[in-house]
Order: sequence, then structure tokens, then C-alpha cells
Amino acid sequence: MIFQRLIWAALAAALLVGSVQSGVQQLQAVPIILAAEVFEGQKVETPKPAAAPAMATAHTHADAAAHTHADEAAEEWAPADGVERAFWTWAANVLHAFSMALLVFVVMGFCLMRGSSLRSLPLAAWVAAAGWLTFHFWPSLGLHAEIPGMDAARLGSRQGWWVLAAASAALACVSLAMLRSPLRWAAAAAWLALPFVVGAPHLTADPLAGFSGEAQATLRHLGTQFIWATTWVSLSFWVSMALAGGLAFQRWVRPALLAVLQRADLPAAGAVQATQ
Repeated sequence: MIFQRLIWAALAAALLVGSVQSGVQQLQAVPIILAAEVFEGQKVETPKPAAAPAMATAHTHADAAAHTHADEAAEEWAPADGVERAFWTWAANVLHAFSMALLVFVVMGFCLMRGSSLRSLPLAAWVAAAGWLTFHFWPSLGLHAEIPGMDAARLGSRQGWWVLAAASAALACVSLAMLRSPLRWAAAAAWLALPFVVGAPHLTADPLAGFSGEAQATLRHLGTQFIWATTWVSLSFWVSMALAGGLAFQRWVRPALLAVLQRADLPAAGAVQATQ
């Protein structure tokens, strides 16, 4: 019973949150991406060092096969610009919002089981704020959003650092929420500092080195705009998640959770009942 309510509540919240995110993306981020894509064809690729004579022959067939596979991959299906691209972007945003809504509901349920006396909307707001800090703000301090055409450090290194930054922010939130010792503030600060002690991976060269001077100036301006655009998109996502998620949790999930706690005769059932 509670599982079905959880899924339907998350789906209802996801439809609203994903639609809001798609609308903000179309207004804020998509125009910048399209403007940056215009310059991609002007980029001059940095020449790679030539292979040693002894190795050149050995790599000839491998390189030919790699190019063949790359050409085949380039010919794979992609949504057409316009309505089709907007629809699949909306579908991806709804799926992402669905997964985040499930996570938010699980965290809210855990807080209630531990005796939280907050009502659904304030609790959802706190959880959404922790989500924004974890999944956007803290990782973005080290790795800014990038526009098309920009060079960047190796993908694996960036992904690893992003996971470290997100996990550190999540552990900082857990430390503040779960620990009762005054040292919880020191623990949270230590977790937040960890990814920056390690250091985010960045290129030593200019990420726009392959473009002309005029194109570089335009792309730098677009890059700054894109950082702010992605910030607004993320804020709209988590604010709408707090509102839609809080209302959906209150309407469908909280009554079922209360019934489960009462059947299990847990002390937290009284706190949940008091905040209905």
C-alpha cells in the first residue's frame, strides 16, 4: 500500500517538476546552448603528436577501425531540433524528477520515523535545500557548467570529483541533521572542505584555445551566462520539488506512513500524528 502511494506521489510530483524545469530550460539555457553551437564548426583542433615510426604501422588498422566505429556512432538516431528535441528533453527531465522525488520522499519518511515534528511542506523545503546543495551548488563551485565547444579535463576525473563533492555535501547535511554534539559543525565543515582539498580537475591550457579571438570573447560571455542559467534551472527544480513534493507527500505518503508506524507501535507515530 505505502509502496504504491510512494510511486504515484513521486510520479505526480515529477510531472509538475519536470515540466517546470523544461520550461525554465527553454527560456534560460537552450538559447545559450544554441548560440554556442554556432561556433563549434569554427574550432581548430589542436594537432596531436605524431606516432613513433615503429608504432605507426601497428596502430594503422586500429585507428581505421576506431574511425569507422566513430562514424557509425555519429550516424545514430538523434532527436530533431524543435518539437521532437523539446519533447525528449521533457521526458528526460520528468524521469530525473521522478528519481529525485523518490529520494526526497525516502529522506522525509526517515526524518519522520526519527520523530521529526515538522509538517510536510517545511520538511520538504529543508530536504530540497539539502538536495540543491548536494547535487548542484557544491559541485558547481569546483566544476562550472560548460557550453558546447569548451575543452575540459578528462571525463573520468571530472565525474570522480563531482561524486566526491556531492557525497561530501550530503555527509555534511547528515552530520548537521543527525549528530547532537556541538562538534557536528566542525564535522560538516570538514566534509565540505574535503573535495576542495583534493582539488577539482582542470586543464592547464585555455579551454577556448581552438577559437579565434572574437569567437573566444563571445563564448566567454556565453559561458558566464550559462553558469547563471544552470543555476536558475537548478533552483527552479528544487523549489518546485519542495512545493510539489511536500504537497504530494502530505496527501498520499504521510497517511500511509502513519498507518505503518501505528501498526508497528513505534514512538514516532505520535509525532507524525501530531503534525497531521
